[in-house]
Amino acid sequence: MSELYIRVAEDENEEPMEIPSEDDGTVLLSSVAAQFPGACGLRYRNPESQCMRGVRLVEGVLHAPENDWGNLVYVVNYPKDNKRKMEEIDAASAVKIKRGFQKTSDLIVLGLPWKTTEQDLKDYFSTFGEVIMVQVKRDAKTGNSKGFGFVRFADYEMQTKVIAQRHMIDGRWCDCKLPNSKVCPDEPMRSRKIFVGRCTEDMTTDDLRQYFMQYGEVTDVFIPKPFRAFAFVTFADDQVAQALCGEDLIIKGVSVHISNAEPKHNNIHQLFPNFPGGSASLAAMFDRSQLSIPSSHV
Repeated sequence: MSELYIRVAEDENEEPMEIPSEDDGTVLLSSVAAQFPGACGLRYRNPESQCMRGVRLVEGVLHAPENDWGNLVYVVNYPKDNKRKMEEIDAASAVKIKRGFQKTSDLIVLGLPWKTTEQDLKDYFSTFGEVIMVQVKRDAKTGNSKGFGFVRFADYEMQTKVIAQRHMIDGRWCDCKLPNSKVCPDEPMRSRKIFVGRCTEDMTTDDLRQYFMQYGEVTDVFIPKPFRAFAFVTFADDQVAQALCGEDLIIKGVSVHISNAEPKHNNIHQLFPNFPGGSASLAAMFDRSQLSIPSSHV
């Protein structure tokens, strides 16, 4: 019996590939999977009803409908789990590329000299790119500067460049940061910091920075001393931080768990009643990190 080929495609609209049949006219699922990894079956569109029909599969062998494969194009079936995994991969990829489509935000400028005006601020930051807003915060009664202000750029790349460095403004070093954002006044602050649990002692701040940079701009990495098997990572974008929460990631061959870093006003003494040195020493440590341990990791 001459070898018969059937036409198989990953999608109805794609160009099909010819898959060889066996001597008895059946097709092995392994032959299909060799060309379409992960395939678990075939289906085809019934010419009369125009409905999709499944091909009978018995112990890894696909049987022709009505004993004749005909000239139809058969479409590959994949497990639903595979589809979900692909959706998860697409979502992770979206996190990585999201920065390219990110809108600019108001940046807070800390440590401004009292004499700095809005024009001074605009003149300085215009050297980086187009500035669309500047503001120096002032006391409502006296009109004196409060020592900080805000700036917004037209271009996102300029924003990230400004955040990455310190700035000498009117003879004083100033910091420019992306403040925690609110979607609306009634919503809680969304942290740009994540809690990384189950860390090992051989993980350094550089290791964590290099790993998390694949997801977005990393502005800070903090590992408490003495070592406590956790760390904090701060992103420039709070949405990247929130997207990673709840994930288990592999870093240097170790599975770490990512969760939200909660505000430091949580009751530390209740979370760590037996911490060496008492709650005062623990509170001091978290004042340095500006964070507290998520309750899910106690």
